Amino acid sequence: MVSGLILSLVVLAFVLIVIEDIIHVNKAKSTLFFGTLCWIIAFIFPINGATPETVQHHLEENLLEIAVLWLFLMAAMTFVAYLNSKGFIQNLVHRVLPEKMSEKKLMFLIGMFAFCFSSLSDNITATLVSLAVVMSLKLDPKKRLKYATLIVFAVNSGGVSLITGDVTTLMIFLADKVSIGNLLLLVAPAAVSVLLLACMLSVGMNGTITFERQKKPIEKMDFVIAAIFLTTIVGTLVLNVAYQIPPLLTFLFGLSIMFLTAQFLMRNRPGKSILNYVREIEFDTLLFFLGVLLLVGIMKEIGVLKQITNLYAHLSPVTANYVMGLLSAAVDNVPLTAALLKADVTMSTHEWLTLTYATGVGGSMLIIGSAAGIIAMSKVKELTFISYLRMSVYLLIAYTVGYGGSYMMGHFV
Repeated sequence: MVSGLILSLVVLAFVLIVIEDIIHVNKAKSTLFFGTLCWIIAFIFPINGATPETVQHHLEENLLEIAVLWLFLMAAMTFVAYLNSKGFIQNLVHRVLPEKMSEKKLMFLIGMFAFCFSSLSDNITATLVSLAVVMSLKLDPKKRLKYATLIVFAVNSGGVSLITGDVTTLMIFLADKVSIGNLLLLVAPAAVSVLLLACMLSVGMNGTITFERQKKPIEKMDFVIAAIFLTTIVGTLVLNVAYQIPPLLTFLFGLSIMFLTAQFLMRNRPGKSILNYVREIEFDTLLFFLGVLLLVGIMKEIGVLKQITNLYAHLSPVTANYVMGLLSAAVDNVPLTAALLKADVTMSTHEWLTLTYATGVGGSMLIIGSAAGIIAMSKVKELTFISYLRMSVYLLIAYTVGYGGSYMMGHFV
């Protein structure tokens, strides 16, 4: 009874996200309302006879995951907020790119940039930086939607082959299901799927983009902050692999260096404090994350995720993994992967490799299915649940080709 009520509220919350443009209720407000309401109900009417202490423990676990994501996102967005407000990214793009470029060529460049950058950094940072490049250009809204769609898919695809690139990849690796050598086999099919999507989205884009040259020089301090940002990204990767230092800790350390450096360099300059850039973060994005993760957490508590693992009793692992990737677009791929690992589903290394690709990229099928999608939706006005859904055929084809490629590459394991 209680589980059914909570599940109904979760479904209603996701429906409100879909029809946001119709009802004009911000998705952050609706998800936060239903996310907190569901947990309150779980306390008043304990699920499966759980004690309040047990529910409290599960809530605290959920809030810990959310806090880590919140703080990491806050740190990354502060760096990007500063560089954007100073026009650094836009200035740099205009200096590097030629005066004119075809829209199709830009599509491929943006796709591969997002793919490669997300392999080196986290998906959140890669999405923010890639979108900053696109948003700095004067593009037609429909075309900007296509670029944003490609970025979401490319960012999710770029991280699947490295343990530092995607959380689910790291989880499967730590469970000794695949090796680093196995994971590198996913690079080729993931890259091919991104290029295929770029081809499909670029159909009909025959225009030329003219880049306005910026005469404004880039300040020395902006270069210093950008260097700290890049060093933080690289340091996060190296320290996590070498010493298992959590990425959040490294990024907050990098943020503190940014604040201290700016304090020193701006000591004789009147004006805006570097700390004020924290206020420029779009907190709608953070609240939306909070609401969505509260909803996913309660879904885990009522046993929805455990039911999903029953697929493997009725389908072959290869087919079930493909479907699991599609399901990860509606359910957070982290608890989904955790449920599969805890269920101890019997699969070969070859099959675990296809699951790694599926859970990493499958979230791209819906705009709310990945952190990259949620960030993109908050940054690009034209990108809504419905407008992104119109790209579903292209996304499904690219995902299917990538999944097929991961299956083929698995034969080399």
